Amino acid sequence: MEYRNLVASGLKVPVLSFGTGTFGGQGTLFSAWGRSGAEEARRLVDICLEAGVNLFDSADVYSSGASEEILGAAIKGRRDKVLVSTKMSLPMGEGPFDAGSSRHRLVTSVEAALRRLGTDYIDLLQLHAFDAFTPVDEVLSTLDTLMRAGKLRYVGVSNFSGWHLMKSLAVAERHGWPRHVAHQVYYSLLGRDYEWELMPLACDQGVGALVWSPLGWGRLTGKIRRGQPLPADSRLHATAQFGPPVDEQRLYAIVDVLDAIAAETGRTVPQIAIAWLLSRPTVSSVIIGARDETQLRDNLGAVGWSLAPAQIKRLDEVSAVMPPYPYYPYRVQEGFARLNPPTV
Repeated sequence: MEYRNLVASGLKVPVLSFGTGTFGGQGTLFSAWGRSGAEEARRLVDICLEAGVNLFDSADVYSSGASEEILGAAIKGRRDKVLVSTKMSLPMGEGPFDAGSSRHRLVTSVEAALRRLGTDYIDLLQLHAFDAFTPVDEVLSTLDTLMRAGKLRYVGVSNFSGWHLMKSLAVAERHGWPRHVAHQVYYSLLGRDYEWELMPLACDQGVGALVWSPLGWGRLTGKIRRGQPLPADSRLHATAQFGPPVDEQRLYAIVDVLDAIAAETGRTVPQIAIAWLLSRPTVSSVIIGARDETQLRDNLGAVGWSLAPAQIKRLDEVSAVMPPYPYYPYRVQEGFARLNPPTV
């Protein structure tokens, strides 16, 4: 297993990490992701550790806290061998204190997460969404307090826009508060929006990307084919509404190239899609999820080898999209491009 720094931090993380959204199986979305209980979860964690994957990502909203509880049980007795990442800010209920990143919410949510995880510290806490109702100063000063208390070791964000993240970094620098070292983002061959603004920002500011849904909400598994119905067991039947819309013709074109490269390399379609992500700037770790051992072992096969430059180029070209204004002039107009060379 290869390990990379979270760019501007000293924390080394494996290039593949394990997402525990499949633990618990409560609610419409998370039951479609997976239903792993404590015994199966411990087996999946065992397989990860054997492969060198020691970063496990969760969130309080995953199965209403059940994911954190099951993860805590799965790592019991070996806490010192793992890195635990979790997220909070999204609503956990209908009450006024059940959502957001206020001081009250963060303090109570961190304490609740520590209890569910069975630990006294969180290696990486990420704000799951930007809270427009709470001043950034309040959020960051609270994170600083929690870090000084030894309850957090690193902080990051997830699903922030460029200005959300940059404002947070600027405020942190001004006050000497902890900087966000990670940004958990959606990024895949099907969804390359991360490259327009967030990737250049990450390069400039030293923020490592933790990639979620690297297989495009399950569309790049190799099971979806042109002219064939959606497989009966596909989770897209229940989860497609939660993700971005997808141009089907573009999807099929990408899958065609993935199929061809899989044949050339003897690898699987998911392994090719994940390997492409690992070649991208700022990507520190790709979060893989698995409903069973077979799926997990296949995803683990994405490391230990590399795509050839020509293969990467073919994937780049077939998945390329024209970015919106104000980004597209820097891609297509020579004068703009001379002043701002592309990140990728």
